[in-house]
Amino acid sequence: MSPIEDIIFSLLAEVPAGKSIDPMTVARRIEPERWQRALGQVRSTAIGLARDKRLVILRHNKPADPNTFKGVYRLRMPLEGDVIPTDAAAPDSPDA
Repeated sequence: MSPIEDIIFSLLAEVPAGKSIDPMTVARRIEPERWQRALGQVRSTAIGLARDKRLVILRHNKPADPNTFKGVYRLRMPLEGDVIPTDAAAPDSPDA
């Protein structure tokens, strides 16, 4: 597991089940003074974890497709019954 994954899962373990964390909090743990520089790495790691179904990316408090979401997002552990929307023409899809 990467250091960023460790931080994400550590922060998620600190919140009640079903609650989410802000990616900026993860970035601040990585680089407190210049945390903005770490946001891209946090996003990339979160996308990989969501593709592996190890966490859920939320947009407007609803699960988002890790391949196509844009804008502000949050992270949480998967819950039973989560339905992750998928884009049929995702960038890594063979049909794209």
